Amino acid sequence: MLNDFSNAQRAEILTQALPYIRRYTGKTVVVKYGGNAMINEQLKQQVMEDIVLLWLIGVKIVLVHGGGPEINELMDKLGKKAEFVDGLRVTDKETVDIVQMVLAGKVNKTLVNLLETEGGKAIGLSGMDDRLIEAEMKDEKLGYVGRITNINIQPVSDLLEMGYIPVISTLGCDRQGNTYNINGDTAAAHIAGALGAERLIMMTDIAGLLRDRDDPSTLIPELTVAEATALQAEGIISGGMIPKVECCIEAIREGVKNVVIMDGRVPHSILMELLTDEGAGTMVTGGTDNEHH
Repeated sequence: MLNDFSNAQRAEILTQALPYIRRYTGKTVVVKYGGNAMINEQLKQQVMEDIVLLWLIGVKIVLVHGGGPEINELMDKLGKKAEFVDGLRVTDKETVDIVQMVLAGKVNKTLVNLLETEGGKAIGLSGMDDRLIEAEMKDEKLGYVGRITNINIQPVSDLLEMGYIPVISTLGCDRQGNTYNINGDTAAAHIAGALGAERLIMMTDIAGLLRDRDDPSTLIPELTVAEATALQAEGIISGGMIPKVECCIEAIREGVKNVVIMDGRVPHSILMELLTDEGAGTMVTGGTDNEHH
């Protein structure tokens, strides 16, 4: 895209980004990445470019990833049927092994490799490394689906201090050595909270929060936790958006300054969010003292 601009215009674009660069240098930003932005290879590469660019200008960036579609794909290949109770995936011992293979193995190392190819320095961790994510069984009916009981953030802080981009797959463990499948959004909220992050960016496959889910022009650019709770009561926030918004609220309660739900299908949406005054998606803040972007 920059090829369409003159050198003067390129310089102008860069200088306009300067106040934002200054604002985020040395700050911690957590990016939760999954869903459709992950399936499309070209988009995946753009997300990695954005992350490396932010890392190069001094942002301490942590990438937390899911991998639902890849898990389903391997389960299909292995002839294992997905089972759901009240909309939640039942995770038996064999399924949690598959989840571990896909998330901590294939997806995590692929992302690390991509970041390295783009010129970043990345190290992959799972929630099991140094008991980063401690968990317990959420509900016996669901099997090895975990509820987070503790975050041991030290390994992530250490990697950030040493100048790496930590790439985290959301598996949990308990003191007995069991492995749990952990919801990626929830894990990202807890990790961002434990780091006291400046911002948590949740990449999804919708434009953000919409007043009318069929009309992208009804995007809500910004709302407070109180407003989010009210919209939920009104039924405007519904379906798959409920857990996402609850994770935003959780992150803010845990100490994150603000959370953005954005469309991961838009090229370079992370850079638009952090380095322009337009922003992208919906920002959830703690209250009145926050300004958008």
